Amino acid sequence: MAVDDAAGHTDSAEGNVDYDGNVVVGGPAQVRDVAGLVIAKIAVGPMNNNAYLLRCVETGEGLLIDAAAEADRLADFVRLRGSGIQQVLTTHRHRDHWSALSEVVSLTGSATLAGAADADQLPVPIGRRLEHEDVVKVGRAQLQIIALRGHTPGAIAVRYDEPGARAHLFTGDSLFPGGVGRTGSPADFTSLLDDVEQRVFRELPDDTWIYPGHGADTTLGAERPQLPEWRARGW
Repeated sequence: MAVDDAAGHTDSAEGNVDYDGNVVVGGPAQVRDVAGLVIAKIAVGPMNNNAYLLRCVETGEGLLIDAAAEADRLADFVRLRGSGIQQVLTTHRHRDHWSALSEVVSLTGSATLAGAADADQLPVPIGRRLEHEDVVKVGRAQLQIIALRGHTPGAIAVRYDEPGARAHLFTGDSLFPGGVGRTGSPADFTSLLDDVEQRVFRELPDDTWIYPGHGADTTLGAERPQLPEWRARGW
């Protein structure tokens, strides 16, 4: 039996057999149930940004990653399978990832989190300035922060280790299918790729699921063979 959720997504009774991570602006969210969390993805705004909702299965508490655009749609989105959210995390300081942040915080009363080096560039006061290896709790679920310096000085990724199964990594604009995020200088590129190699590819297995800030999902296994090519080309 299929059921329609608050964001218009049709999900099977088995959980999420249709999740592939491909969403479009104006279209429905995609939802997947993993051990401990519900993960939902939606695309918003003129730059086709992804926003992600993480909700603890046990407590119902929720966290939104990147209040990118379309505050009204995001306000509906964060009610998916629950009453709202308690936290909004911004992956980095570029405007397309926070243009709805002020409105979403006002609507939800959520606490704000961002990488320490980017926090002062955001349009609202940041209640928690995150550093590498910090832990963020969403109900009973624990998320680990990974600093990936280069796209911006304070860019972060968010790691969730699904108990007994795969890891899930929300990478903002630091890692995409086919490469790392745009950087402003060769030094920034080297910094970003070094962090991605050492803190992501070296630490996590190939089945790790990657949720980027724009576009389609991928896995570390799909991207790992390309690492030498990325370094050689310099982007």
